[in-house]
Amino acid sequence: MIIACRHQRNIMQVKVTPSVIAGTVTAPASKSAMQRACALALLHDGLTVISNPGKSNDDQAALSIIQSLGATVENVAGKLHVHGSKLFNGKTSQLSGEPVTTFNCGESGLSIRMFTPVAALSRAAINVTGHGSLLSRPMDFFDDILPKLGVRIASNQGKLPLQITGPLKPASITVDGSLSSQFLTGLLIAFAKAANEPVAIEVTNLKSKPYIDLTMQLMKHFGYAVEHEQYERFLIEPSKNGREIIHYSVEGDWSGAAFLLVAGAIAGSVTVKGLDVSSSQADRAVLQVLMMSNAILSISDDNIVVSTAVLQPFQFDATDCPDLFPPLVALAAYCNGTSVITGVSRLAHKESDRALTLQQEFGKMGLVIKLQDDLMIIEGGKGLNGASVHSHHDHRIAMALAVAAIKANGNTNIAEANAIDKSYPDFYLHLAQLGAQVHL
Repeated sequence: MIIACRHQRNIMQVKVTPSVIAGTVTAPASKSAMQRACALALLHDGLTVISNPGKSNDDQAALSIIQSLGATVENVAGKLHVHGSKLFNGKTSQLSGEPVTTFNCGESGLSIRMFTPVAALSRAAINVTGHGSLLSRPMDFFDDILPKLGVRIASNQGKLPLQITGPLKPASITVDGSLSSQFLTGLLIAFAKAANEPVAIEVTNLKSKPYIDLTMQLMKHFGYAVEHEQYERFLIEPSKNGREIIHYSVEGDWSGAAFLLVAGAIAGSVTVKGLDVSSSQADRAVLQVLMMSNAILSISDDNIVVSTAVLQPFQFDATDCPDLFPPLVALAAYCNGTSVITGVSRLAHKESDRALTLQQEFGKMGLVIKLQDDLMIIEGGKGLNGASVHSHHDHRIAMALAVAAIKANGNTNIAEANAIDKSYPDFYLHLAQLGAQVHL
């Protein structure tokens, strides 16, 4: 249950009391799919109807961006009706005769990396900004790549704010995919909209390939033709989409649901509805880890049920799904032995330096986490103690701490717990629906 609500200087504190949980929750909408759908709807010359739209801060940032870039958005009976922008339909270079000035990405890493090349399709000068942790994330990729595509760019020494002036002209280029696949997502969408003839993007050392699968899945739904050769060469064909209306339903979010599924594995039994077990989302791999850890798992078309058991340690490579580190640390804490997760190098440029943050905050609860090169080594099975911890303004850290606290000895107080609004604003409500004692 949720008890009380306290705000102080806009800082929300959450206290989690040890609980046994059971029940059913519907997964939130995938912000990864929602934001991609917004970008594609922006570029569509007709109407896009988006069902099951997300409501997280990142989703709201994407909707704000496409409206800043000239799309119109209307909520009709819970569905979003998006009319694409004339800025990108090839008939005009400006909005109502006026140049676009600024769009704000909030703290969304996907939005800044995806919408910057999309916005560069315009001839208008556009300022790109954000706030919070996004201001410190590296954007050198754009300084290097966009000038090769005819785009003028000025950045703050490789960081926000950016000013770009297009139009972006697709050309055969080679890009480094090691920092984030999100940069490639933006280029693929922009190239597909602008290509008048086949064009290829060569990619080296691509990480998070499942997210590119998701991008290509949505692009195909919106009528674009993109193929790849072993994720090293992407061929984009000119678009032949002539549909006036495109309908798209946002699937459930495996990233957020991973925390619910782990909660079931350590503290009771949880049924999660609304997830596609054949999804392209990278974090679907949480099912693989739950099986490794010996959690009781039942999967059907409509439900995924996870129940607690005597949990065994696991070894897992999270290089392609780094967002799973926080829930898997919570899981590993209750496994009887030492678990090892590979892919620590992917955690430096998140909302916090997640590897160090996980080590520090879970350390306060008595969990020993060692970082060794690209490995995270978690010494589980000794139980956790309730403690005063901090989210470091990182949504996934806040959720991981809350899940771990359900089975801890004593109460856990989480500072800056409202960080969850970035991706899963209903998270504490859903925990409470499962019987967790969450005091706001």
